Amino acid sequence: MEHRADDADRTSDLAARVSDLMPGVRSDLEALTRIPSVSLDSFDQRHVDDSAQATADLLRGEGLDVRIVREGGRPAVIGHRDGPPGSPTVLLYAHHDVQPPGAEQDWDTPVFEPTEVGERLYARGVADDKAGVMAHVAALRAHGGRPPVGVTVFVEGEEEVGSDSLPTILQEHGESLRCDAIVLADSHNWKIGVPALTTTLRGMVRVVVEVRALEHGLHSGLYGGVVPDGLTALCRLLATLHDEAGDVAIPGLRTSEAADLDFTEEDLRADAGLPEGVQPIGTGSLLSRMWTRPSMTVIGIDAPSVDTAANLLTPVGRAKLSMRLHPEEDPATAAEALRTHLLEHAPWGCRVDVEVVDDGSGFSADAQGPVYDAARSAFRDAWDGVDAVDIGVGGSIPFVAAFAERFPDAAILVTGVEDPDTRAHAANESLHLGEFERVCLAEALLLERLAATGHDGDHDE
Repeated sequence: MEHRADDADRTSDLAARVSDLMPGVRSDLEALTRIPSVSLDSFDQRHVDDSAQATADLLRGEGLDVRIVREGGRPAVIGHRDGPPGSPTVLLYAHHDVQPPGAEQDWDTPVFEPTEVGERLYARGVADDKAGVMAHVAALRAHGGRPPVGVTVFVEGEEEVGSDSLPTILQEHGESLRCDAIVLADSHNWKIGVPALTTTLRGMVRVVVEVRALEHGLHSGLYGGVVPDGLTALCRLLATLHDEAGDVAIPGLRTSEAADLDFTEEDLRADAGLPEGVQPIGTGSLLSRMWTRPSMTVIGIDAPSVDTAANLLTPVGRAKLSMRLHPEEDPATAAEALRTHLLEHAPWGCRVDVEVVDDGSGFSADAQGPVYDAARSAFRDAWDGVDAVDIGVGGSIPFVAAFAERFPDAAILVTGVEDPDTRAHAANESLHLGEFERVCLAEALLLERLAATGHDGDHDE
């Protein structure tokens, strides 16, 4: 992508502008992060409403026409500002809801009070994805509230619980989300100092499986050894989901090889905090196991606690399973394969019931063309000449596939503020402050360079 001779000066000017803005951007990020907007039903949803309102206020402050929409789920925020005549429209996506905090004792700092330690800022949601919200705000501020392109900002309120109302939002408000390109700030970079564009995302299926062995509990001494119990039967069933090497043992699921990037077991151990002696599971390259092959995780079990358990055979065991899928796998097909496997492996004739809680399609981008050229040049300049790496991500973002289906002609750029030590969803989630500034600068540069790509004038579905 060719640029004018004064591009270097313009890049320098924007970098200085972003640097001057960062104290205010950080202050607003911290205020937004203090709102405990956990979208899981068991948490107070008034905080999610407060977070949506705070997000709306931030966007109004940048001159956008803003409304909060709710289509049977959590509140989403949509803001828009027209660009100069003939300029393309860019949709900036993030989400304002966050994961549950988990056990407070696992955190080294207060969960919802942003705390700076070294080069990082710690708190739940400070990176995933409220820093994504603020990266969009920072890019608008860098252009003085007058971006060189049309801008629509869509900040979802239920990404962390599966985006159930997203199809209705797209149906009811799709015209206001129509665009030429989307920047989705909910992914991560390759490492500190090396930016990345995410070109594949795995799909997902979540199910709850129930194994019933008895109609009621029984004395474990009187009947143990001859009558099965629900928890033991559940454990045996869950053990069938992986083979001896740790690969998912459900037949028919898609797999492929990921990009051949330099990623060693030592890198894995450092990034994941994998203790010495604990071996990685599965076969094939490490990146393929994380990006393009299925995975299966038991993310919850209903069982009596150790401290309060009675000495009896428990009649029922329940577990929630999270299965990640090849980026091009059909979630419905995969869910049926999982259901079939669980029913066929019912231990000792116990009754097995499987409920699909939610699912989402993966994403695979053809990362070519002028929009991607503009993104790569913006990243290169924001990271002082370091080229962006095309990566896959093992996580799932349902919005991407839904938007790609509704607007197939819009180029989708999946970017993000995270890095391998962010620990999104886990205790001690954090944001690298230096990388955050680079992300904000890259997006400001991107908006300017997308203006040069023009408007194709054709948005027919």
